[in-house]
Amino acid sequence: MASTYNGPWPARRIRDEFFAYFRSKDHTFVPSSSTIPYDDPTLLFANAGMNQYKPIFLGTVDPNSERGKLKRAFNSQKCIRAGGKHNDLEDVGKDSYHHTFFEMLGNWSFGDYFKKEAITFSWELLTQVYKLPKERLYVTYFAGDPQNNIPCDDEARKTWLDLGMDPAHVIPSKLNFWEMGPTGPCGPCSEIHVDRIGGREVPHLVDCDDPTVVEIWNNVFIQFNREENGSLKALPAKHVDTGMGFERVVSVLQNSGARPYTGKFGAEDVDGIDTAYRVVADHVRTLSFALSDGGLPNNVGRGYVLRRILRRGCRYVRKKLGAPIGSFFSSLMPAVVEQMGDVFPELRKKQDEIKEILDEEEESFSRTLDRGEKLFDQYATRAKEAGSNELSGADVWRLYDTFGFPVDLTRLMAEELSLIINEKEFEAAQERSKEASKGTFKRDKADSVKLDVHDLAALEKDDAIPKTDDSPKYQLGNVTAKVKGIYCNREFLGSTTSIPDSANFGILLDRTSFYAEAGGQEHDTGNIVIDGACDFKVTNVQMYSGYVLHTGHLKYGQLNVGDEVISSYDELRRWPLRSNHTATHILNFCLREVLGDHVDQKGSLVAPTKLRFDFSHKAQIALPELAKIEVMSVDWIKKNVKVYGKDVDLKSGFKIPGLRAVFGETYPDPVRVVVLGYDVDDVTKDLENPRWRNTSMEFCGGTHVAKTGDIKDFVIIEESGIAKGIRRITAITGQEAQEATRVANEFKSRLDVLETSSGNEKDAGLKVLTVELGQADISVLVKADLKERLGAIRKAFDKQIKEKEAAVNKSAIDTLVAYFNENPNAIGYFASIDVDGNSKTLQNVVAQGKKLGKAVYVFSVNAEGGKVAHANYMPENVREKGFDARTWASKVTEVLGGKAGGKEDSAQGVGVNVGEIENAVRIAREAYPISK
Repeated sequence: MASTYNGPWPARRIRDEFFAYFRSKDHTFVPSSSTIPYDDPTLLFANAGMNQYKPIFLGTVDPNSERGKLKRAFNSQKCIRAGGKHNDLEDVGKDSYHHTFFEMLGNWSFGDYFKKEAITFSWELLTQVYKLPKERLYVTYFAGDPQNNIPCDDEARKTWLDLGMDPAHVIPSKLNFWEMGPTGPCGPCSEIHVDRIGGREVPHLVDCDDPTVVEIWNNVFIQFNREENGSLKALPAKHVDTGMGFERVVSVLQNSGARPYTGKFGAEDVDGIDTAYRVVADHVRTLSFALSDGGLPNNVGRGYVLRRILRRGCRYVRKKLGAPIGSFFSSLMPAVVEQMGDVFPELRKKQDEIKEILDEEEESFSRTLDRGEKLFDQYATRAKEAGSNELSGADVWRLYDTFGFPVDLTRLMAEELSLIINEKEFEAAQERSKEASKGTFKRDKADSVKLDVHDLAALEKDDAIPKTDDSPKYQLGNVTAKVKGIYCNREFLGSTTSIPDSANFGILLDRTSFYAEAGGQEHDTGNIVIDGACDFKVTNVQMYSGYVLHTGHLKYGQLNVGDEVISSYDELRRWPLRSNHTATHILNFCLREVLGDHVDQKGSLVAPTKLRFDFSHKAQIALPELAKIEVMSVDWIKKNVKVYGKDVDLKSGFKIPGLRAVFGETYPDPVRVVVLGYDVDDVTKDLENPRWRNTSMEFCGGTHVAKTGDIKDFVIIEESGIAKGIRRITAITGQEAQEATRVANEFKSRLDVLETSSGNEKDAGLKVLTVELGQADISVLVKADLKERLGAIRKAFDKQIKEKEAAVNKSAIDTLVAYFNENPNAIGYFASIDVDGNSKTLQNVVAQGKKLGKAVYVFSVNAEGGKVAHANYMPENVREKGFDARTWASKVTEVLGGKAGGKEDSAQGVGVNVGEIENAVRIAREAYPISK
């Protein structure tokens, strides 16, 4: 798309010089955090360099941790701004400085240096290292907010002027105040802008969204905390948070206007090709980084944002660059890895996985892009012919609902034709669709559509409705078909015109690409469509004696028997089903290899998110054997052997050594045989060859991957008994397996931290981790290891606590005994003792006083709980004077608050006024009758 830059400032050198400069200033390099902020649910993506330092700014970081010890830091943070509060998606390509993915070069000070040093560092780097002309730099500083009693940032202004900046280039701004949120750390900031042209005076263009004067660096001075009442309170430790947009400084230093592509924007970019170059370059970076950090395109949250980005990019590639799509973005991805893999090694590590995900998504969208664009053209033509510049919102919703066109993509296409979208109609259509889906879900559960014996008898006699050819289910992509039957309320109809809106009914086709539920594999979902005229949402697919019934509801339009339609299954649902089905075959084979030939399949489930396999085995599988089964299964995936499937006659099939079949199952003749690594034709030529025993070979009508490597990963998450002599294994593959591994690694890290912690923090952490670990869907093997380690840490901690309590208990008792040995005539022992509010220790001290026949009143503060435990003993000779232990405790409670109770000779309580403990000891002594 662009020639290699050969000037003095290649991107890598710019980054390396930034790193070298801040290393020379005693800053610590901190690797970029993930673009997927797993530990911060408030963010869709990491959108700023400071995200991973929030615990430091908020004061919640463990001071003994590595992060808690940081004073000065620098890095290049991977950021994505697409969705949520910071969203640059729709501006990408329109100018040279908006990106969905960008690197943020940053340096930080945590209670160390402040404004003068931070400003000086940025000035030196830009003017002395990068050699930017000083006269082309402009800075802004906070002008103050008298209304809210926030002063002008004169310190920042003075620092810039002391560095020699032209006063006309130092500009006050009321916008220069940065806040993390409605409450929390905040402070003024000072932005650095650069004039990309030079040789002129342009302070009036600063902060005006002019493409020739762009902000490249921001110094944020975190010196206040925004309180709940809105007031600002000075922070005891002041911090610096800076960020310089890597892409922006590269474009400035490389003078990126001179590119092989024409570099045109807006109306000047007549054919939109330059915009397309910029969009594609941005989007391939965003997708590569997000996927390397575990992001996944899907229909929810950040996953939907990633899907939108890919589909938006695909449309630019096809429409503007005229390139075929299906594997376009994955073909560019190696360039991203080559340029950035050294700094971000996760790109290299995940390169193959990124390619597979990109290709899955792109190939899936490619099959509907042409059809959707043609439909959009029809909608646009219809609007223009009617003299309108407005697209129907209902039509825009159909483009999304049927063809997966995100509304922002349709909006972009509309803008190219000077059209707008009727947003109210779009929202109304979206709401109607949601309501219809809710109704369909209820009907699916309560009143599913089924063909009974009478319906099947009628079909057998009706030559106009043949049995369904479902062989296309083994191929990729859609097929054209004809409607042969419409089934509703136990009747076969010729048209849908009499069927109520959103009612559930069934469709029979002459041929279908849909997989009907069978052999444990869940059914497909998708659409039966006449482009622009009708969309039938398929929510269930079942086979009845050779007739495939597609159940669902009409989203719009009408269907008639004889209509030609497109049978379009949901490829993104089918993909993991294929993986899990082939993985089930692998598991079946490995179970036999490890446990023995007695293992027989007793049931299975193949769902998009997991697989479940029931089999005969008398005892629980020991962890070493389970590990062997999992490793062997993963090895089959790594071998990446081809998966073959073909029909053979049933009698021949049963002759194949090692072929697996479900006992008692009735198979068709011919029957489909699925084999790993060997062509079925080769097998049938030499049916009884013993080498077939060395691979997985099964009778199976399910859908499978093309090669085992497509499964990506395999993790066993559960092994259990479901009946006498029958065990069950639940496993996950692909992205689910990799997510389980990420979660397991997170548990390991948390356990590492807990191991080095102590006291109440350790106790609470162990309790939480025990509960969460028990509920986690992670590897059963890793879970067993973690539980064992957790148990060992708990045992050691409990022992440590017990020993500490015993030592503290002995010390407290010894102190009381020593006191009375030194003061044999003392009337009693009144003291605050350091046992962290342990009431059991207090009782033991009181018991020792009782043995000695001495009065005792002891107190102890639990600082963390904000409580004071107290306990007493009153000898009998004092009680005879009419003053008992309960009355004594009530006197103390008047000061400490809380409650107290007990018997005549001994009472105890818990107070809440921690600061009154010395007062309480005094009152206990003065209230004791003999002391008066």
